[in-house]
Amino acid sequence: MTLESLPGSSGYLDLFPERRMSYFSNPYVLGLTVIAGIGGLLFGYDTGVISGALLYIKDDFEIVRQSSFLQIPTGNFLLDLVCCDKATLHFFPEALVFDTCSDMETIVSMALVGAMIGAASGGWINDAYGRKKATLLADVVFTAGAIVMAAAPGPYVLILGRLLVGLGVGTASVTAPVYIAEASPSEVRGGLVSTNVLMITGGQFLSYLVNLAFTQVRGTWRWMLGVSAVPAVIQFFLMLCLPESPRWLFMKVRVVPRGNIFVDSVYSFNEPSHHIVQNEKDKAIAVLSKIYDIARLEDEVDHLSAALEEEQQRKNTVRYLDVFRTKEIRLAFLAGAGLQAFQQFTGINTVMYYSPTIVQMAGFNSNQLALLLSLIVAAMNAGGTVVGIYLIDHFGRKKLALSSLSGVIVSLVILAGAFFAETPGSSNGIYGWLAVIGLALYIAFFAPGMGPVPWTVNSEIYPEQYRGICGGMSATVNWISNLIVAQTFLTIAEAVGTGVTFLILAGIALLAVVFVIVYVPETKGLTFVEVERIWKERAWGSSYNTESLLEHGNEST
Repeated sequence: MTLESLPGSSGYLDLFPERRMSYFSNPYVLGLTVIAGIGGLLFGYDTGVISGALLYIKDDFEIVRQSSFLQIPTGNFLLDLVCCDKATLHFFPEALVFDTCSDMETIVSMALVGAMIGAASGGWINDAYGRKKATLLADVVFTAGAIVMAAAPGPYVLILGRLLVGLGVGTASVTAPVYIAEASPSEVRGGLVSTNVLMITGGQFLSYLVNLAFTQVRGTWRWMLGVSAVPAVIQFFLMLCLPESPRWLFMKVRVVPRGNIFVDSVYSFNEPSHHIVQNEKDKAIAVLSKIYDIARLEDEVDHLSAALEEEQQRKNTVRYLDVFRTKEIRLAFLAGAGLQAFQQFTGINTVMYYSPTIVQMAGFNSNQLALLLSLIVAAMNAGGTVVGIYLIDHFGRKKLALSSLSGVIVSLVILAGAFFAETPGSSNGIYGWLAVIGLALYIAFFAPGMGPVPWTVNSEIYPEQYRGICGGMSATVNWISNLIVAQTFLTIAEAVGTGVTFLILAGIALLAVVFVIVYVPETKGLTFVEVERIWKERAWGSSYNTESLLEHGNEST
């Protein structure tokens, strides 16, 4: 079987179409996906709930309004609306202005710092201890953070809680897509991994509903932040009932000649270890048997066995620098990390920030706007992700990303034109409605494509040995890019104007189109073995063979 005969789909499934599975055909896989996706729900809930909670935190803690500690732009459009910088005051002169937003920005941004650390370390935890243990650890850390936040006697303890929550979110952002991808049939892997993104957008929508529900309850913000522990606790106990990733279990088996018994290299050579290792391998096959029928199960085990034999000839321990020393891994990481960076640099947070301004331009009352707008935007995001779940396995990752970016470019140009045409003090005009159309188009194009595609691609383009560590590094790139955008876009907007800022973002989106065309392969319907073969052929040419590849790999490392 050659890759030339596989134009964006698995040759195996072309040969055996009766073994093709659909999104809803296996309740076990779908249930596993939803449970693992609770990590995405935590991700989305935390990013959304803090904007409403901060409205009440500033009333409880006087120091929040007076401190000049650690001023950091947030990129959170609801928080920044409340803080009211120059750009917002331009369209919202009657908005509520705080004395300072420094501590409030720290409360938000500390979770972002924790997420970067959690993502960077989460990849290593995934590879060393497994996807299941990484998820359980993320739940414990997140729950601890939620409890600390709910019980915080002051803003600095609250900031500590935000750091813990960020650590949990960062680890979950790496673990959930990988865990789902490794348990998914190749033909529906994109849709199942995108379900995790749906959980993120659904978590954001849920957070705004929770904000509404607790507005009249005593201890408002403590309930808003503390209730986030509930889904983490639920996921913890449900994950105890789920297996470890079958691919991770299988690939941890090491073939060591001792009689005719396979022995895992991490165990000592004694009789109990033989039974432990065989039990682990049996567990992996038992999980795979719940996913595939018997005919396909045999082929899947054969694929894993072949991959295992190849892994035996490589180094057992993978270090971060190995990602850059091995050519095919370097190419894969470039594609994955680039997608994560462009997801942020194409301006999703910037557009969200200016959403209140855009709607006010169309003549809506700003004082009644913020919470309603957050619900509408979150609902549109979630709805767009549902569309993406269907398209990503039918249309393909690469085509979906390119279509999404094309729409994003058009939307940003429309937004730029509306801001160029709008003059200070004017409202309720055609340009305001043009900006609303640009906003709606942006979300409609971004949510199904550049929302799920980077996470899906990163869950499937790396070999098993590198999947956790590369996924963690790519997720870290996403969080760092998020921080860079949050810290720079307001400065750029004030320096060159909002219209020019949106044109700059459109230019970045155009660069993203070129990047996707050149560096990102189509992986729709491909098995992990087929995806790995793509990178080997890109690195060493289409005529590579295993022996010469290993020689090249040893030379490069």
